[in-house]
Amino acid sequence: MISREYIGRRSSPIEWNIEPGHIRRFAEAIGDPNPIYYEEEAARAAGYPSIPAPPTFAAALRPNDARQGIAIDWGKLLHGGQEFVYHRPIYAGDRLTLVQTIQDVYEKSGKAGTMDFLVLETTGRDAAGEVVFVAQSTVVVKR
Repeated sequence: MISREYIGRRSSPIEWNIEPGHIRRFAEAIGDPNPIYYEEEAARAAGYPSIPAPPTFAAALRPNDARQGIAIDWGKLLHGGQEFVYHRPIYAGDRLTLVQTIQDVYEKSGKAGTMDFLVLETTGRDAAGEVVFVAQSTVVVKR
């Protein structure tokens, strides 16, 4: 059982410099051919100040893990869901600081037995300290 005492635990911050090549590779990986993700001129012509990142790009920015040091059987961990809330788009040239927080820990029992759920929230802030995005993921650990 994963203790509720971990609720509120935060990771150390990590900084990411958002580079055009990273956005391009991500767009290629998801199969999006939109030129705004590849060419500065196309992005500006579409009204963006720089190359924007695709909507799920924040998933490619790994925070330091708030679960570090918690006894988790990683072989029994499942991805339970993920959502993103954007306060503004992510652009090439941004410098983002990410911090992950354990928002909730709870258990559920069902046909597969008892499982632990962890709700993780990652906040990405720009160089001015403004929130750019909040990503929330739920992970399930089978006992």
